[in-house]
Amino acid sequence: MSPHLHQRCENPEHHVHDRDGFVREVAAICEERGLRLTPLRERVLCLVADAGLPVKAYDLLDQMRDERGPAAPPTVYRALDFLLENGFIHKLESINAYVGCHQPRLHHSVPFLICDGCGRAVEMEDERVAELLAEQARALGFQPKAQTLEVHGRCARCSQTA
Repeated sequence: MSPHLHQRCENPEHHVHDRDGFVREVAAICEERGLRLTPLRERVLCLVADAGLPVKAYDLLDQMRDERGPAAPPTVYRALDFLLENGFIHKLESINAYVGCHQPRLHHSVPFLICDGCGRAVEMEDERVAELLAEQARALGFQPKAQTLEVHGRCARCSQTA
């Protein structure tokens, strides 16, 4: 694991509060599932967890270039794909950015609240919304495969300062 693992995320509204614990949990899940958490995948996971806000792939690429010299975009995208496919991070489609998953052991689809002021994203832990959407879709004869629900607005902090 990288020496940066001992830093903590300072954003109290982001769900990945303890990066060390988060990365250890993902590493344990990978071991249990027979998955390979390569140093590159781990580094990308750490950068996502450290960001504190949703982070774009090219921002991750820039950070990796700063640390290790040239890094090819496909390597970062492959690492992101692995992390996404295994439920360790989420992609916020509306802003094309990534955040760490609050519950990496569970395959789930939860809504996000995204602040248009400060850029914070909060993963809602109540899956009733996702379940209701899937239920309503099935009632209409629609076979849902995936869902991404992102609610844009202003967080309490930004609403107070506006």
